[in-house]
Amino acid sequence: MKETIIQFGEGNFLRAFVDYFVDDMNKQGLYDGKVVVVQPLAGGLVHMLNDQTCKYNLFLRGVEKGEAIDKHVEVESISRGIDPYKDFDAYMALAENPDLRFVVSNTTEAGIEFIGNEKLADRPAKSFPAKLTQLLARRFELGLPGFIFLPCELIDDNAVYLKRYILQYAELWELGPDFVRWINEENHFSNTLVDRITTGYPRDNIQEFQARCSFEDKLVDTAEIFYLWVIEGNYEDELPLQAAGLNVVWTEDVKPYKKRKVRILNGGHTSLVTGALLYDMVTVGECLENETVRAYLEHNLFNEIVPTLGNTEVDVQFAKDVLERFANPFVKHRLDSIVLNSVAKFETRVLPTILEHKELFGNYPQGLVMSLAALIAFYRTDAVKDMPEVVAFMKSASVEEILRHKEYWKLDLSDLYPMVNEYYELIQNSGMQAAYDKVLQSACC
Repeated sequence: MKETIIQFGEGNFLRAFVDYFVDDMNKQGLYDGKVVVVQPLAGGLVHMLNDQTCKYNLFLRGVEKGEAIDKHVEVESISRGIDPYKDFDAYMALAENPDLRFVVSNTTEAGIEFIGNEKLADRPAKSFPAKLTQLLARRFELGLPGFIFLPCELIDDNAVYLKRYILQYAELWELGPDFVRWINEENHFSNTLVDRITTGYPRDNIQEFQARCSFEDKLVDTAEIFYLWVIEGNYEDELPLQAAGLNVVWTEDVKPYKKRKVRILNGGHTSLVTGALLYDMVTVGECLENETVRAYLEHNLFNEIVPTLGNTEVDVQFAKDVLERFANPFVKHRLDSIVLNSVAKFETRVLPTILEHKELFGNYPQGLVMSLAALIAFYRTDAVKDMPEVVAFMKSASVEEILRHKEYWKLDLSDLYPMVNEYYELIQNSGMQAAYDKVLQSACC
């Protein structure tokens, strides 16, 4: 089977999402293509994929229309994994394959960036857009067609920014007007929205899952049964997702879908996670079972996030559905997997709601502001998962310096200092219970 899709990212989400969809289309006889996975960062997992011939077991579990579902799939849609840090030539050779048509990615919110000090001759360039530009430059030299880009990173206008940074690298590296014209005319960039809670490797009860596998699988993946992929444009004739019965929406505008999902589901997660970890919670399910933490999450959703979206019936129902999904009894969604790169996630998922709440209602939302204080407190611990330079700054800088750091927040947040610092001091001196109580008391007064 020919390789038709390049995928940047080998993590749990894409393997439970795009790779599962491709596997489904292939098994239904509707598609004839495989995914070649490129590891975007050094020290990734593609060697583990290759060690087990890129097959892995996916378990999808949840409650749908009152019926418990426990689905097991052996996914076989990945052909191979490439680590460009160890085999850059193999990565660049992808440019030579005319069958490759789509590029999908999930490099987290921090992945789509323009660094600006890389070189075309780097092996490889550091950022994801720079790596892509290296590949595209070779593709252009060979006179081959461009790609359709379907980025899955959870930032607004993800494809717009990806294209913008590719063009900036083209300018930086002086690749010429013909290359720029080829990017604009022969490549297509589609904004997308992705939605599936993916809980990844079930390390707490792996033996239970391994017993259902036909081989020893070090990359077992788990996720909820629900999913949604919203894509601007329509490439159904080349990628027959709807024909396969998959919950995919082709649309002219992804923004309404994305804003609701990112603010409520992802914003709910991000506003919850650092405080819950400081409160010794382990999974989202535990948070929903804890009276205090659940009340805090419900406050954030229904009193702070949903009102900034318009408080429509659709918004309220989506928030109710999100709570039900968070409480999925089949899913153990570990907080330490959600907390990865929380600074970048906070900037895109939570901060816009804080700022819009102030603009709409004249005050900052207590619960979400407290979550920023909890984030700062959490980054003082040794349990942080983020880029080394972010961890170093967050540990050493004062609260005021952190809030002024425009590189993280895109603006100076000094106006938030009195509230954030009050909550930060409360967390440090009295613990998370006191912080939760203060938020919940504010909701009653």
